[in-house]
Amino acid sequence: QVQLVESGGGLVQAGGSLRLSCAASGMIFSINTMGWYRQAPGKQRELVAGITSGGSTNYADSVKGRFTISRDNAKNTVYLQMTSLKPEDTAVYYCNANVRGLFPRNNEDYWGQGTQVTVSS
Repeated sequence: QVQLVESGGGLVQAGGSLRLSCAASGMIFSINTMGWYRQAPGKQRELVAGITSGGSTNYADSVKGRFTISRDNAKNTVYLQMTSLKPEDTAVYYCNANVRGLFPRNNEDYWGQGTQVTVSS
């Protein structure tokens, strides 16, 4: 099994910054893509940013220029640096990882438990 543990959420004023972290552990052979999603009340979960094992990134239009995703492959950890936060960024943020397990060598998607980010105006 694989576990994803997130940290770094909280309450911040508009214009502020937060950094989210997500560490993967368990029966991991390798990790393919990692990403961050968010879900606001009454809305569907949406992709915020993704990063491949080689470091290629993609972002939702709404966060381009404000959020930066990065990863440390040695630590199986992905980060989301969020700056110039807006009230509309308020949501539960979920970490996602596509993991190739040790036994069997299958690719599976795993999710973190979610961390609340609240941006006050």
